[in-house]
Amino acid sequence: MLKAPLARLSEPIYAAFRVVTGVLFAFHGAQKILGLFGGQQPPVGSQFWFAGVIELVCGILIAIGLLTGLAALLASGEMAAAYFIAHAPKGTWPIENGGELAAVYCFAFLFIAARGGGRFSVDGTSRGPSSYRR
Repeated sequence: MLKAPLARLSEPIYAAFRVVTGVLFAFHGAQKILGLFGGQQPPVGSQFWFAGVIELVCGILIAIGLLTGLAALLASGEMAAAYFIAHAPKGTWPIENGGELAAVYCFAFLFIAARGGGRFSVDGTSRGPSSYRR
């Protein structure tokens, strides 16, 4: 069987994917609830504010790999809801309705939820090497 050229680097590459995706998601949350990076603070308790809290907290948890599966599942669900609430009414296809990022985040987080934190995560180090995939 032919092995992929980067197969031996799959764990560090996955860790980089998880960290970068989590940090970028946290930036969206910081933009929403803290007004950073050119964002506007919504009213506390609004739907947009709660989305920002989920993005900030789950993004940080995913990036460090703590409670990774749960945080990623929640983030995936939030992005699915964002797509159908904010984007789908504007058109059929994500390229038309501006929902590409929500769709990509949704499936990236679904993958992370299924894969877990990986070897290079808080979850992976706290449970030992035999269970780092969960």
